[in-house]
Amino acid sequence: MPEEKDSDKSDHSEDGAHEVPSDDLVTIQHSITVKRRKLNYTTTTGRVVLREEVLTDGTFDGHKPKAEVFLTAYTLDGADPAKRPVTFAFNGGPGSSSVWLHLGLLGPRRVVSGDVDDLTPPPYDLVDNPETLLAHSDLVFIDPVSTGYSRAITGEKPGAYHGFGADIESVGEVIRLWTSRHGRWMSPKFLAGESYGTTRAAGLAEHLQTRYGMYLNGLVLISSVLDFGTIDFSEGNDLPHALFLPTYAAIAHHHGLHGDRALEDVLSEAEEFASRDYPWALARGNRLTAEERAGVVTRLAALTGLSEDYVDRVDLRVEHVRFFTELLRSQRRVVGRLDSRFTGWDSDYGREHMSEDPSYSAILGPYTAAFNQYVRAELGYANDLPYEIISRSVRPWSYKEFENAHVNVSGKLSAAMRANPALKVHVALGYHDGATPYYAAEHVLAHLAIPAELVGNVESAYYPAGHMMYVHEPSRVQQSKDLAAFVQAASNR
Repeated sequence: MPEEKDSDKSDHSEDGAHEVPSDDLVTIQHSITVKRRKLNYTTTTGRVVLREEVLTDGTFDGHKPKAEVFLTAYTLDGADPAKRPVTFAFNGGPGSSSVWLHLGLLGPRRVVSGDVDDLTPPPYDLVDNPETLLAHSDLVFIDPVSTGYSRAITGEKPGAYHGFGADIESVGEVIRLWTSRHGRWMSPKFLAGESYGTTRAAGLAEHLQTRYGMYLNGLVLISSVLDFGTIDFSEGNDLPHALFLPTYAAIAHHHGLHGDRALEDVLSEAEEFASRDYPWALARGNRLTAEERAGVVTRLAALTGLSEDYVDRVDLRVEHVRFFTELLRSQRRVVGRLDSRFTGWDSDYGREHMSEDPSYSAILGPYTAAFNQYVRAELGYANDLPYEIISRSVRPWSYKEFENAHVNVSGKLSAAMRANPALKVHVALGYHDGATPYYAAEHVLAHLAIPAELVGNVESAYYPAGHMMYVHEPSRVQQSKDLAAFVQAASNR
C-alpha cells in the first residue's frame, strides 16, 4: 500500500495567495474471488479538478479551476479496453453521494447492514461482494459537487453546481475526462443512476451525445423518476394519486392488511383500478353521485388498508407521507418512505406527517461508518473534510430549465434513443418503494417518444423491496444477476 496521502491540503500558500488545485488520486492494487476466479483490480480514489475555458474580451485566457470532484474507479487488471465495459455510477438526492450503489450493490466490497427486523448493530462490517458488477464491467463512482468529498474550490460558489443543467454539465465533464485520460472511448459505456440519479442519467445520455459525441451502450435506472409530475402531490395534479395506489396496496399487503392474498393478485387489482375507475372518479370531482363516491371510497380503503372514514375525509386523495403516517397509526408505528417494509416509532401519533423516515434511519449509520473506514483503510485516501453522505447544502436546487413546468427528462431520454438506436435501458423497480413508485415509472416508460422498433430496448425488473432494493438480500443477489446480464447483452461485443 502506498504511503497515506493527506488530501486536506491548504487552499493558501504562506504569502496568502491561492494555491492552484491539482488532482489528488491514490492508486492501489486489490483482488477478489468471484466464482472461484481470482480477479486482480486497481482502485483509483481521490478528487479530479474541473476547469472551464475562460474568454477575456473574446480572447482565450486559459482553463480556470472551478471544482474538485471525488471519484472511486475500479479497473480490472489486464483487460482489453476495447472490449471491457465501464459503468459510471451515481446516486440522487439531489445531494446524495454515491455511497449507496458503491457499498450496497455494485462495488467489490459491501456493507453488512441487515434488513427489516434484523438490523446489524454498530460497529457494522464490510465484506467481499462476490456478486459485484466489477466481474463484468469497470466501475467509476462519482460524487457530484458538494456531496462526498467534492467541493467548489476556494473563491468559487458551490451554488453554481446546484441545479439540473449545471449538475449534468459537471458530471458529464468528469465522465469525459476519465474516458479520455484512460483511453476508453472505444469501450462499451454505461450509466447507472438511482432515484434523482436516473433523472441525471437520462439527461446525461442526451448531453453526452450532443455535447461530446459520446454514445452509450446502456442506462441502468434504479428506482426511476423521469417525470416529476408523476410523483408531485401538488394541488390540481391528480396523477400521483393513481400512480401511487399499487404501491400503497403492496405496502398494505406486506403489513398483513390483505390477509392471505398473493401479492400478485393485490397488485393486479390495484393496477386495474388505478388505470381506469380511479382516475375517472378523480376527474369527475363533485359530479360524482353519492353512490359512485361511496363505491370508490370502499375500493380505495380495501386496497390501501386505510379506513373508509379516512379515505372519505381526504377527498379520495391519499398523499404519500400522510399514508406512511396513517397506515399503522393504531399500532403506534409509522412505515418507511424509501422502503415501506420498515416501521418505526414517532414521538406523537397524532401527527399528519411522520417526523422521520425509519427506513432511512436504518441504513444511514451502516453506510456512513463503512465508507469512512473503507476510504482510508482500504482505498488509501485521507481527507479531513466530512464525507457528505447526504448534503443539505445543495438546496434550493435549481430547475430553471423547467420554469412553470414539471421536471421531465423523458424527452431527453427519447431523443437519445432515437439518435442512438443501440442504446439499451434497464429499469429496476421496488414494489415497496414509497419515494419513486413502480407504477409511476411504468407510466413514463409507456409514454416515451420512441418508435415501436425501439420499445424492446427497454427492460424492467421488479423486486419485493424498496428504493434501495439491494438492502433485501434476495433482491440484491437477483439484481446483481440482472445487471450482469444486461451489461453483457448491451455491450455489443
